[in-house]
Amino acid sequence: MQARTRFIAALLYVRTMSGEYSVGSMFAGIGGICLGFKIAGANIVWANEIDSHACMTYCHNFNGAPFLKEEDIYKIDTNAIPRIDILTAGFPCQSFSIAGYRKGFEDKRGILFYEVMRVIKAKKPRAIFLENVKNLKTHDNGNTYETIKKLLTDEGYLVTEKILNTMTYANIPQNRERIYIVGFKKHDNGSCPEFDAFKFPDSIKLKVRIHDIVNIHQKKDDALYYMPDHPYYNELNTAMTNPNTIYQWRRVYVRENKSNVCPTLTANMGTGGHNVPLIRDDFGIRKLTPEECLAFQGFPASYCFPEMANSHKYKQAGNSVSVPIVSRIAQNIISAMRMTESDVNL
Repeated sequence: MQARTRFIAALLYVRTMSGEYSVGSMFAGIGGICLGFKIAGANIVWANEIDSHACMTYCHNFNGAPFLKEEDIYKIDTNAIPRIDILTAGFPCQSFSIAGYRKGFEDKRGILFYEVMRVIKAKKPRAIFLENVKNLKTHDNGNTYETIKKLLTDEGYLVTEKILNTMTYANIPQNRERIYIVGFKKHDNGSCPEFDAFKFPDSIKLKVRIHDIVNIHQKKDDALYYMPDHPYYNELNTAMTNPNTIYQWRRVYVRENKSNVCPTLTANMGTGGHNVPLIRDDFGIRKLTPEECLAFQGFPASYCFPEMANSHKYKQAGNSVSVPIVSRIAQNIISAMRMTESDVNL
């Protein structure tokens, strides 16, 4: 029996070293979390997303993504999900966000977390990775997060969390704070060496600057520019004097981001107007392009949108995640699992 156990453990080790940890992704969006785990060496075997335009972008960048299911989360057949080592979920955050109504579990988007638990109970992944707005931690005086943590704990997971800012943990100049939650399932004997081995990544120095991302010499696209006949033009033209920073129109005034980073990108950019950050370039005052927004999320230049309206592109970029942070956490998750592989109960 011991020889068989060592043999199976050796197979698991070889599989791990070959980058074959399997990942399932809920609320996959355009694939930011999936990309982060793929960069870390994992194998995406299943993903779910309801937004058809987000699915188009996902498939466009994942070779057609035959594993992606475009369906309502409530209709997921857990029996159809293949075996997964890690489950990821960037579950809807609007109900917890300070920018929204902060209704939490009172909002139908908030209770979607119970669908995440349904998949966890059915598939029992060895590790879980969750991402949300930082206000999830303090929502309802901390009760919302404690509910989430208890649900996971009751299912046999040890859970840790940390709020990380893109500009201090991803070397990307965007002020974006998010809570990242990592959990590992306890072994049959009650131990969890993976949890003991895991740690969140350390902060890193921000070296990438705004103009490393913004293409100030791009060919002029009139659809992106504010013309003199625009009702905000005079205020913008007067206030936007610094070509080396990013601005926002805040309903009644112009706000300069003096920290020399991009403000937090949001899904509301898809509604246009003041929601899209602004710059002054060689041709005048314009919005960031959807591609620049992807770059401010840390997506590689090879990641691109298929043909669709800019409104969808902006929404998708704002709804996504900072890929380098996800990749760094994913690497540490996989390292913790790899280090303790021989301790897995077989």
